[in-house]
Amino acid sequence: MIGDRAHEPIDRHAVDAAEAGHSDAVAQPHTADEGGQMIAAEAAAARASTQENPLGKPGARFDRRSPFMIGMAGAAGVAVTFGAIQAVIAVAQVLVLITIALFLAIGLEPAVSWLVRPRFPRWAAVTAVAVVAMGLFAGFLAAAIPPLVTQGGALVHNAPDYVSHLSQRYPLIGMLNTRFHLQDRLQQGLGSDPAGLIGGVLGAGRLVFSIVSDTVIVAVLTCYFMANFPQVRTSFYRLFPRSRRPRAILIGDEIFVKVGGYIMGNLVISLITAVLTFVWLSIFGVPYPLLLAVLVAILDLLPVVGSSIAGIIVALVALTVSLPITVATVSFFIALRLVEDYLLVPRIIGRTVQVPAIVTVVSVLLGAALLGIVGALLAIPVAAALLLIIRETVLPSLDER
Repeated sequence: MIGDRAHEPIDRHAVDAAEAGHSDAVAQPHTADEGGQMIAAEAAAARASTQENPLGKPGARFDRRSPFMIGMAGAAGVAVTFGAIQAVIAVAQVLVLITIALFLAIGLEPAVSWLVRPRFPRWAAVTAVAVVAMGLFAGFLAAAIPPLVTQGGALVHNAPDYVSHLSQRYPLIGMLNTRFHLQDRLQQGLGSDPAGLIGGVLGAGRLVFSIVSDTVIVAVLTCYFMANFPQVRTSFYRLFPRSRRPRAILIGDEIFVKVGGYIMGNLVISLITAVLTFVWLSIFGVPYPLLLAVLVAILDLLPVVGSSIAGIIVALVALTVSLPITVATVSFFIALRLVEDYLLVPRIIGRTVQVPAIVTVVSVLLGAALLGIVGALLAIPVAAALLLIIRETVLPSLDER
């Protein structure tokens, strides 16, 4: 049958018409072996190709209400949504680093823009800000790491002795030590078991490598975001319709100001609290003042609970000196918290970020549950941005109904 069909007489006019619509770059040579049905279809394609519509006129649309199309659309939506969720989960760590870099770039943008205004090229302003920030960070590490390592090692080595000392001095701690065997647990945890020591060294090495690599990635991304911030901002606003774009620019720039003010203000406040803590501990002879001051600075970045946790830890260390010093240290941290809440935050952050107390607490809890420490750090600026959007867009729309 195939051989007979190949020798069937073919209309040469149809072949010529098919060749006229057949691309010179596809499936040459064009012969009668393709069959009469294909030649007729190619001839029809040649007739459909016109100067106005080189690829022919579009055919009738599919019936979107047909059960098949509805089922396909639903299945495709489920598949795309599932794939998107899996993709987000797979790159969650990278997305966190990108978010941190973006927030840091927004926080440093006021400094960059301040340098650009006196006719600085943007690349020079970004370079200056990046060099100063990295120089300060490197100088801090160079000055702080040796004493931190020394004091941290001494604290770990002397921890069991501190527990024994506190147990003898304070009956309550002695009772807890007797009931929960705190000293024995510390000695076992800090023992010299070779396998545990090797595992601890390897784990510490992996942790240090992860921290260093993540820091480098965030630093590089932050520089890229700062250098290309005008293009990023423009691309973001281009996503809005032209009629709504001016309003989006006003609201978006206000959000950038709030986020940048909060990040820079929070860093400044943490630095102030760390310096005051270091001075206080050094004056009263509390051991490991630099280590505890750095710990206070890091924990103070966490809203609501960070400074309280830092005060408890420092007070426990102050117990090794004397009870009056501990009481004085607790009083110092209460006073420091009051100064921070009613003097530093209103003057440094309050004018830029205005978030009610209940919203602050709820946002910090939700942020910590979603992204841990990073979520707690970014919770307040995100909450401030959402409040601004709700106040400027959602509430006016609801009031008009």
